[in-house]
Amino acid sequence: MSSTELGLPALPAKPYPPEVEARLAADARELISRYPQSRSALLPLLHLVQAEDGCVTPTGIRFCAEQLELTTAEVTAVATFYTMYRRRPAGEYHVGVCTNTLCAVLGGDQIFDELSEHLGIANNRTTEDGSVSIERIECNAACDYAPVVMVNWEFFDNQTPESAKELVDRLRAGQEVRPTRGAKLCSFKESSRILAGFADERPGANDESGAGGAPSLAGLRLAKGEALPGTPGAKVVAPRHEGTEA
Repeated sequence: MSSTELGLPALPAKPYPPEVEARLAADARELISRYPQSRSALLPLLHLVQAEDGCVTPTGIRFCAEQLELTTAEVTAVATFYTMYRRRPAGEYHVGVCTNTLCAVLGGDQIFDELSEHLGIANNRTTEDGSVSIERIECNAACDYAPVVMVNWEFFDNQTPESAKELVDRLRAGQEVRPTRGAKLCSFKESSRILAGFADERPGANDESGAGGAPSLAGLRLAKGEALPGTPGAKVVAPRHEGTEA
Protein backbone atom coordinates (compact mmCIF):
# COMPACT_ATOMS: atom_id res chain seq x y z
CA MET A 1 0.00 0.00 0.00
CA SER A 2 1.38 3.40 -0.94
CA SER A 3 1.89 6.32 1.46
CA THR A 4 -0.90 8.20 -0.35
CA GLU A 5 -3.34 5.36 0.31
CA LEU A 6 -2.35 5.47 3.99
CA GLY A 7 -3.25 9.15 4.21
CA LEU A 8 0.28 10.46 3.60
CA PRO A 9 1.38 12.31 0.46
CA ALA A 10 4.21 10.96 -1.68
CA LEU A 11 7.61 11.27 -0.02
CA PRO A 12 9.41 14.49 -1.02
CA ALA A 13 12.97 14.54 -2.28
CA LYS A 14 14.11 17.29 0.08
CA PRO A 15 14.99 16.76 3.77
CA TYR A 16 14.54 19.33 6.53
CA PRO A 17 16.41 22.63 6.10
CA PRO A 18 20.04 22.22 7.28
CA GLU A 19 19.58 24.10 10.57
CA VAL A 20 16.47 22.09 11.46
CA GLU A 21 18.12 18.85 10.39
CA ALA A 22 21.13 19.54 12.62
CA ARG A 23 18.99 20.38 15.65
CA LEU A 24 16.77 17.33 15.24
CA ALA A 25 19.77 15.06 14.60
CA ALA A 26 21.31 16.13 17.92
CA ASP A 27 18.03 15.35 19.71
CA ALA A 28 17.77 12.04 17.86
CA ARG A 29 21.26 11.00 18.95
CA GLU A 30 20.33 11.63 22.57
CA LEU A 31 17.19 9.52 22.26
CA ILE A 32 18.90 6.70 20.37
CA SER A 33 21.66 6.50 22.98
CA ARG A 34 19.11 5.36 25.57
CA TYR A 35 18.43 2.07 23.80
CA PRO A 36 20.59 -1.02 23.20
CA GLN A 37 19.31 -1.21 19.62
CA SER A 38 18.79 1.96 17.63
CA ARG A 39 15.49 0.92 16.06
CA SER A 40 13.97 0.77 19.56
CA ALA A 41 14.03 4.58 19.49
CA LEU A 42 11.55 4.77 16.61
CA LEU A 43 8.52 5.69 18.72
CA PRO A 44 10.33 8.56 20.51
CA LEU A 45 11.71 9.79 17.18
CA LEU A 46 8.23 9.88 15.69
CA HIS A 47 7.14 12.06 18.62
CA LEU A 48 10.20 14.22 17.99
CA VAL A 49 9.32 14.95 14.36
CA GLN A 50 5.67 15.43 15.34
CA ALA A 51 6.84 18.07 17.81
CA GLU A 52 8.55 19.81 14.88
CA ASP A 53 5.74 19.63 12.31
CA GLY A 54 2.53 19.16 14.29
CA CYS A 55 2.05 15.76 12.67
CA VAL A 56 4.17 12.99 11.18
CA THR A 57 5.05 14.27 7.73
CA PRO A 58 6.79 12.45 4.87
CA THR A 59 9.88 14.54 5.67
CA GLY A 60 9.68 13.38 9.29
CA ILE A 61 9.36 9.77 8.17
CA ARG A 62 12.41 10.13 5.96
CA PHE A 63 14.37 11.69 8.83
CA CYS A 64 13.49 8.83 11.23
CA ALA A 65 14.42 6.25 8.60
CA GLU A 66 17.81 7.85 7.98
CA GLN A 67 18.61 8.19 11.68
CA LEU A 68 17.74 4.56 12.42
CA GLU A 69 18.90 3.00 9.14
CA LEU A 70 15.40 1.77 8.37
CA THR A 71 13.34 1.99 5.21
CA THR A 72 10.64 4.62 4.91
CA ALA A 73 8.17 1.75 4.52
CA GLU A 74 9.17 0.38 7.94
CA VAL A 75 8.74 3.79 9.57
CA THR A 76 5.43 4.43 7.80
CA ALA A 77 4.09 1.08 9.00
CA VAL A 78 4.66 2.14 12.61
CA ALA A 79 3.51 5.74 12.18
CA THR A 80 0.19 4.64 10.71
CA PHE A 81 -0.42 1.95 13.35
CA TYR A 82 -0.48 4.14 16.47
CA THR A 83 -3.25 6.71 16.75
CA MET A 84 -1.14 9.20 18.74
CA TYR A 85 0.83 9.95 15.59
CA ARG A 86 -1.16 12.44 13.56
CA ARG A 87 -1.27 12.16 9.78
CA ARG A 88 -2.68 15.66 9.40
CA PRO A 89 -1.57 18.82 11.25
CA ALA A 90 -3.06 18.99 14.73
CA GLY A 91 -4.31 22.22 16.19
CA GLU A 92 -2.35 24.06 18.83
CA TYR A 93 -4.79 22.38 21.18
CA HIS A 94 -5.69 18.82 20.32
CA VAL A 95 -8.96 17.90 22.04
CA GLY A 96 -9.63 14.22 22.61
CA VAL A 97 -13.06 13.06 23.71
CA CYS A 98 -13.17 9.62 25.29
CA THR A 99 -16.01 7.56 23.83
CA ASN A 100 -15.07 4.22 25.37
CA THR A 101 -17.73 2.36 27.32
CA LEU A 102 -18.12 4.28 30.58
CA CYS A 103 -17.49 7.73 29.15
CA ALA A 104 -19.83 6.92 26.26
CA VAL A 105 -22.78 5.87 28.42
CA LEU A 106 -22.27 8.92 30.64
CA GLY A 107 -22.33 11.32 27.69
CA GLY A 108 -19.04 11.07 25.81
CA ASP A 109 -20.70 10.46 22.44
CA GLN A 110 -22.99 13.44 22.93
CA ILE A 111 -20.05 15.62 23.95
CA PHE A 112 -18.14 14.67 20.80
CA ASP A 113 -21.14 15.19 18.50
CA GLU A 114 -21.96 18.62 19.93
CA LEU A 115 -18.31 19.66 19.98
CA SER A 116 -17.89 18.61 16.35
CA GLU A 117 -20.95 20.62 15.33
CA HIS A 118 -19.88 23.59 17.46
CA LEU A 119 -16.43 23.72 15.84
CA GLY A 120 -17.66 22.78 12.37
CA ILE A 121 -15.10 20.00 11.94
CA ALA A 122 -15.21 16.20 11.79
CA ASN A 123 -13.15 13.63 13.65
CA ASN A 124 -9.38 14.07 13.21
CA ARG A 125 -9.79 17.48 11.61
CA THR A 126 -8.58 20.95 12.60
CA THR A 127 -10.30 24.32 12.62
CA GLU A 128 -9.34 26.72 9.82
CA ASP A 129 -7.45 28.98 12.23
CA GLY A 130 -5.32 26.01 13.33
CA SER A 131 -6.23 26.47 16.98
CA VAL A 132 -8.21 23.30 17.78
CA SER A 133 -8.41 19.76 16.44
CA ILE A 134 -10.68 17.03 17.77
CA GLU A 135 -10.47 13.26 17.96
CA ARG A 136 -12.41 10.35 19.39
CA ILE A 137 -9.96 8.69 21.75
CA GLU A 138 -9.78 5.37 23.53
CA CYS A 139 -9.80 4.92 27.30
CA ASN A 140 -7.28 7.06 29.16
CA ALA A 141 -7.69 5.27 32.50
CA ALA A 142 -9.79 8.02 34.07
CA CYS A 143 -13.12 6.19 34.17
CA ASP A 144 -13.76 7.38 37.73
CA TYR A 145 -14.04 10.94 36.35
CA ALA A 146 -16.13 10.10 33.29
CA PRO A 147 -16.92 11.61 30.91
CA VAL A 148 -13.37 12.82 30.30
CA VAL A 149 -11.99 15.22 27.71
CA MET A 150 -8.25 15.61 27.20
CA VAL A 151 -6.44 18.62 25.76
CA ASN A 152 -2.90 17.79 24.66
CA TRP A 153 -3.19 14.76 26.98
CA GLU A 154 -4.08 16.75 30.10
CA PHE A 155 -7.27 15.80 31.96
CA PHE A 156 -10.53 17.72 32.00
CA ASP A 157 -12.80 15.61 34.17
CA ASN A 158 -16.57 15.26 34.55
CA GLN A 159 -17.37 17.12 31.36
CA THR A 160 -20.71 18.00 29.79
CA PRO A 161 -21.47 19.20 26.25
CA GLU A 162 -21.79 22.74 27.62
CA SER A 163 -18.51 22.70 29.58
CA ALA A 164 -16.64 21.16 26.63
CA LYS A 165 -17.89 23.85 24.25
CA GLU A 166 -16.96 26.55 26.75
CA LEU A 167 -13.52 24.96 27.04
CA VAL A 168 -12.76 25.10 23.31
CA ASP A 169 -14.17 28.64 23.08
CA ARG A 170 -11.76 29.79 25.77
CA LEU A 171 -8.86 28.04 24.05
CA ARG A 172 -9.67 29.72 20.74
CA ALA A 173 -9.97 33.09 22.47
CA GLY A 174 -6.46 32.72 23.89
CA GLN A 175 -7.66 32.60 27.49
CA GLU A 176 -5.75 30.62 30.11
CA VAL A 177 -7.29 27.24 30.78
CA ARG A 178 -6.24 24.98 33.63
CA PRO A 179 -6.68 21.22 33.52
CA THR A 180 -8.73 19.63 36.28
CA ARG A 181 -5.51 18.09 37.61
CA GLY A 182 -1.92 17.80 36.53
CA ALA A 183 0.48 20.30 35.03
CA LYS A 184 -0.26 23.55 33.25
CA LEU A 185 -1.55 23.16 29.71
CA CYS A 186 1.04 23.35 26.92
CA SER A 187 0.78 23.28 23.13
CA PHE A 188 0.43 20.10 21.10
CA LYS A 189 3.97 20.40 19.77
CA GLU A 190 5.33 20.91 23.27
CA SER A 191 3.45 17.87 24.54
CA SER A 192 4.85 15.81 21.64
CA ARG A 193 8.39 16.75 22.64
CA ILE A 194 7.69 15.69 26.21
CA LEU A 195 6.31 12.38 24.94
CA ALA A 196 9.51 11.94 22.93
CA GLY A 197 11.28 11.68 26.25
CA PHE A 198 12.64 15.14 27.00
CA ALA A 199 12.30 16.81 30.39
CA ASP A 200 8.93 18.27 31.34
CA GLU A 201 9.75 21.57 33.02
CA ARG A 202 6.18 22.64 33.74
CA PRO A 203 5.31 23.36 37.41
CA GLY A 204 3.46 20.39 38.84
CA ALA A 205 4.51 18.06 36.05
CA ASN A 206 6.49 15.76 38.32
CA ASP A 207 4.38 15.73 41.47
CA GLU A 208 1.22 13.78 42.25
CA SER A 209 -1.25 16.52 41.31
CA GLY A 210 -2.30 14.55 38.22
CA ALA A 211 -3.10 11.39 40.14
CA GLY A 212 -6.62 10.26 40.87
CA GLY A 213 -8.37 11.56 43.97
CA ALA A 214 -11.25 10.35 46.11
CA PRO A 215 -13.23 8.77 43.23
CA SER A 216 -10.19 6.68 42.32
CA LEU A 217 -10.01 5.29 45.84
CA ALA A 218 -13.73 4.65 46.38
CA GLY A 219 -13.58 0.97 45.47
CA LEU A 220 -10.57 0.41 47.72
CA ARG A 221 -12.29 2.09 50.66
CA LEU A 222 -15.42 0.03 50.15
CA ALA A 223 -13.33 -3.13 50.01
CA LYS A 224 -11.83 -2.18 53.38
CA GLY A 225 -15.28 -1.70 54.90
CA GLU A 226 -14.96 2.07 55.15
CA ALA A 227 -17.72 4.58 54.52
CA LEU A 228 -17.28 6.98 51.61
CA PRO A 229 -16.99 10.72 52.25
CA GLY A 230 -20.33 12.46 51.94
CA THR A 231 -22.34 9.26 52.39
CA PRO A 232 -22.94 8.98 56.17
CA GLY A 233 -24.60 5.75 57.18
CA ALA A 234 -24.08 4.18 53.77
CA LYS A 235 -23.96 0.42 53.82
CA VAL A 236 -20.52 -0.90 52.99
CA VAL A 237 -19.10 -4.36 52.47
CA ALA A 238 -16.93 -5.99 55.11
CA PRO A 239 -13.19 -6.27 54.66
CA ARG A 240 -12.40 -9.46 52.78
CA HIS A 241 -10.37 -10.94 55.59
CA GLU A 242 -13.34 -10.62 57.98
CA GLY A 243 -15.86 -12.55 55.91
CA THR A 244 -19.11 -11.23 54.45
CA GLU A 245 -21.51 -11.12 57.41
CA ALA A 246 -21.49 -7.32 57.83
